[in-house]
Amino acid sequence: MTDTDPDTDTEPDAATDGSTTDDGETDVVLIGSVDGSGGKTAVALALATLARRRGLDVGYAKPKGTRLRSRVGKTLDEDPMLARELLGTDDEVHEMEPVVYSPTFVEGAIRGMEDTDELRAQVRESFETVAADRDLLVVEGGDSLATGRAVDLADPQVAALLDAEILLVADYEEPGDVDDVLAAADDAGDRLAGVLFNRVTDAQYDDVAADVAPFLESRDVPALGVLPRRSALAGVTVDALGSELGAERLTDAGGDELVEGFLVGAMGGDAALRHMRRRKDVAVITGGDRSDVLTAAIDAGGVSCLVLTGGHRPSGAILGKAETAGVPVLLLNTDTLTAVERAEDVIHEGRTRDAETVAVMRELLSDHADVETILDLA
Repeated sequence: MTDTDPDTDTEPDAATDGSTTDDGETDVVLIGSVDGSGGKTAVALALATLARRRGLDVGYAKPKGTRLRSRVGKTLDEDPMLARELLGTDDEVHEMEPVVYSPTFVEGAIRGMEDTDELRAQVRESFETVAADRDLLVVEGGDSLATGRAVDLADPQVAALLDAEILLVADYEEPGDVDDVLAAADDAGDRLAGVLFNRVTDAQYDDVAADVAPFLESRDVPALGVLPRRSALAGVTVDALGSELGAERLTDAGGDELVEGFLVGAMGGDAALRHMRRRKDVAVITGGDRSDVLTAAIDAGGVSCLVLTGGHRPSGAILGKAETAGVPVLLLNTDTLTAVERAEDVIHEGRTRDAETVAVMRELLSDHADVETILDLA
């Protein structure tokens, strides 16, 4: 990797011509997700910084904030804050993200407490503020194309409101995933710019590039890139998982280990050990009183961490064994089912976004995607 520095410079790179659009219009591209994941935040911010390096005045907006954190009693989405840092803008976060699409908000909408026309007007007004005098605005969509439909702000509706083209970001694990891409393309309609496959494994890469992409092209769905999977963009670190879950650390071991999935330790020790040895980079979630499962997980070798539920602390012997093996141990007071649901959300959302994440994605886009076409979509 050759490019890991935050893109916070204020002048175009010397290698670019510093050109900007000259039609007086702001081009708008909306980055949407086919399956609710796909890494669209990293794609959106990497595209924005690539456009900036080409001398364009670029803004970022996320009309529906869904990656929410509470700070000092105020709910914020961290993605616009990272965008401000990387793009060097002073746009107000409430303009970049006019709607906080939380469960409480949706409940209010269901009860008739939200005025759809007013919300759409608010989104449009904020867009005009952020897009003013800019060459390009990169808009990040919701968790899925359907997110926001309750208030007429699903991604295709937002695209129509802002006159944006839609770039779909999709994972690919099996041939049936093509059905989801085609369905999403139908939802995008005439505003579809194309699809960008992300996190494609080595085993699948040739099939996607040689077969899937041409097939989609034959169905009028442009394939604008096939990005290989990179471990630096997959999963979350143990430290990030523990922070998101609000877990207590019981050992000092590690923290930078990657967690890409999880196993629930509901089986006996011997069966658990056989199963765990077939997996790697996983968190094992089980009760702190299951010493047989905990021992098997530590011995398995590919387990990134243990997540103990029910507030049960294991014996000192188990903790000592984990410490010696370098296996972090996290403790939660919740039951196993709740812990699994929360861990699913964290791991599904992917690695914490930061400047390095965007830099890795920027390199992938430069090497494996038709960046020029993507940036000239509108």
